[in-house]
Amino acid sequence: MKINFFCFSVMLLLAGCHSLSKSKISKKDISRDIQILTTEGTIVLRLYDDTPLSRNNFLSLVKQDMYDSILFHRVIENFMVQAGERVNEDAFQRKKEIRGFEDLVSAEINSTHFHKRGAVGAARFGDNVNPEQKGSFIQFYIVQGNTYTDSTLDIAEKRINKSLAYNHIINDSVNKSTFEHYQDLLENRTPENEQARNALKIKLDSLAGIEEQRMTPYLFPEAHREVYKTKGGAAHLDQSYTVFGEVISGMDVVDKIAAAQTNKEDRPINDILILSSTLIKRQE
Repeated sequence: MKINFFCFSVMLLLAGCHSLSKSKISKKDISRDIQILTTEGTIVLRLYDDTPLSRNNFLSLVKQDMYDSILFHRVIENFMVQAGERVNEDAFQRKKEIRGFEDLVSAEINSTHFHKRGAVGAARFGDNVNPEQKGSFIQFYIVQGNTYTDSTLDIAEKRINKSLAYNHIINDSVNKSTFEHYQDLLENRTPENEQARNALKIKLDSLAGIEEQRMTPYLFPEAHREVYKTKGGAAHLDQSYTVFGEVISGMDVVDKIAAAQTNKEDRPINDILILSSTLIKRQE
């Protein structure tokens, strides 16, 4: 166990150092908090050291002013607020290309960090187009959430395990050709290929059902259960999205954003913007 822990620690260190050199941030930067000034008020974030790729990417975005004039474009009350869409897409893309950002960040999903109220996670595309569960380099969400009971947490566990089983199946080399064929049909969706598409989905779902019965199920740690029952969160997202930080102050601002009037696409009727983001001395 000590050897395994040591190896894991070395891997984290190496990943962090490599990411530091690529993202142009300093060791001093990683010990700072992030202050986000929005049109609704100020939110302060703290990022986790054991998700170095996501942490360093976010810090680099802040240092290079990439979050200036970024929208909270998806808002669902009692769930989460999501930012990352741009007011001026052309100007943003020019900045992105000049500063060398890649579109996706490798997943850093672990059993320590979970979707409690105030958790910060990496938004991403779904498993059918993103089986490696890589996060967007720019889009992130903050969990507002809801409180749970033991019975609703049991339901969330079932949803998580179903998702985990499906992800295992589509990443299994044995099913590579089947999944790639399904992806191709999804990408080139037509009325003519609907029957073939549905047949492949049924096959993958059936394999996932077998995998779910065979695998060791994920269970919420008791400490996480207690937080979900008392403070709330979005438990069903656990083990599928990278959680790389949390809100230190400003959850009242998150609540205000979450309460905004939205259209049918969950977009605020009136634009809610990140005006600026800066690194600040860590608050204790």
